[in-house]
Amino acid sequence: MSVWNPPRLLDLAGTSLLRAETFAITALEDLPIEFFPPLFMEAFHGRCTETLKAMVHTWPFVRLPLGGLMEMPYLGNLQAVLDGLDVLLAQKDRPRRCKLRVLDLRNTGQDFWSMWSGSNIHVSSSSLMAPVAEDRSRTGQPLAPLDVFIELCLNEGTMDGFFIYLMQWVEKRKVSVHLCCKKLKIVTMPMENIMKVLSMVQLDCIEEVQLNCTWHLSTLAMFAPLLGQMSNAQRLFLSHIHLSALDEQEEHHVVQITSQFLRLHHLRDIRMESPSFLQGRLDQILRCLKTPLDNLTITHCLLTESDLTHLSQCPNISQLKGLDLSGVTLTDFSPELLQVLLEKVAATLQELDLDLCGIMDSQLEALLPVLTHCSKLRTFSLCGNLLSMAVMEKLLHHTDGLPGLILELYPAPRESYNSQRILHPGRLAQLQAELIEIMSNLGRPRTIWISSSPCPRWGNEIFYHEKTITYCCFVPS
Repeated sequence: MSVWNPPRLLDLAGTSLLRAETFAITALEDLPIEFFPPLFMEAFHGRCTETLKAMVHTWPFVRLPLGGLMEMPYLGNLQAVLDGLDVLLAQKDRPRRCKLRVLDLRNTGQDFWSMWSGSNIHVSSSSLMAPVAEDRSRTGQPLAPLDVFIELCLNEGTMDGFFIYLMQWVEKRKVSVHLCCKKLKIVTMPMENIMKVLSMVQLDCIEEVQLNCTWHLSTLAMFAPLLGQMSNAQRLFLSHIHLSALDEQEEHHVVQITSQFLRLHHLRDIRMESPSFLQGRLDQILRCLKTPLDNLTITHCLLTESDLTHLSQCPNISQLKGLDLSGVTLTDFSPELLQVLLEKVAATLQELDLDLCGIMDSQLEALLPVLTHCSKLRTFSLCGNLLSMAVMEKLLHHTDGLPGLILELYPAPRESYNSQRILHPGRLAQLQAELIEIMSNLGRPRTIWISSSPCPRWGNEIFYHEKTITYCCFVPS
């Protein structure tokens, strides 16, 4: 038996108004505030562009979360809203009812629309004012007539008509409109175009910068002055920055880049993947840090013992929650280097990733005593290192005293392979059983992963053993 959900009187009234669009526009000045969101949704989905335009300069809320309605974009709707803003910006005095100060084009705001459409419990409209103070106060600049928030991913292949139209509209209204984004992602785009787009963005609004592009060091140096203007950035991700074999100004470029870190006073999360320029120069970045880091990721590159020494001595890593050195070869380094580094972060560290570091038995054994002091450790990964069964047994004993450790990823013991480094499944199964017995004797329920692959997190074959102590084993097919 189906349940009939009759339309609300509010929805019926909105539909009735839009049948006579001229009357709907005339009625906006006296329309109760509760009518605006459902009427706007009706006009948006019905492509009633004249009503949309009129509703913008009578909008009774501080924020218009337009991005929450743009799952099936229609350029005419965006043009109508921007035309409405033009009318609003051209007026010397703001209309009596209009409180609009933020146009939000990000994929957010669904809660706002569902609340006013009756899908969610109604809450006071005054609560919509709070986010604006947070967005606007951080820049430290005088209030602009209008802030436009967007999600900014600069990828030449995805520059659609919406983005181009919006950029052209903003470019002509730089004085009266602030274009803002919290997260900037650059994938692939000529530097000239990047410069042009970012010249229209309030760079001090950006909190996260992702450079997921293959750049030469000289290109990153060219971008560096823009990075320095992102003074409120908290997270910085760099991926695959390469050295040019013909680059005679290499050292100058590094200084150009690292000097901009002095201006990033809120930076708390640094992730660098394959930063080939970093070898022997890590101290140049570390000494420019202004605030303690929460997370540091340096992966798949060469570092020197001097780099690790500077890292362990850096005062701004003492509060690290996450440390990832995957793919940084540590085989020939003194075990004391890692020991000192872990001692520095033991009180706060929650995630430690040392995959594919070439760590040997002697190095891990040197780490075990300090590892037991990492009382907040939740994730520990050692995949891709060549460790013996004896050292792995010691590892299980030392980590047994860490009750917060919920994810342990370890390599298959060295004895699982023959002399040609080929995995022997039967021998691995025998060693698995021995590890389960060790955990059973320790008596604390826990889950570990044993992997013959460098990274079991993306594996497609997982074996669960139904034991009181959960044991997960990944073996690639």
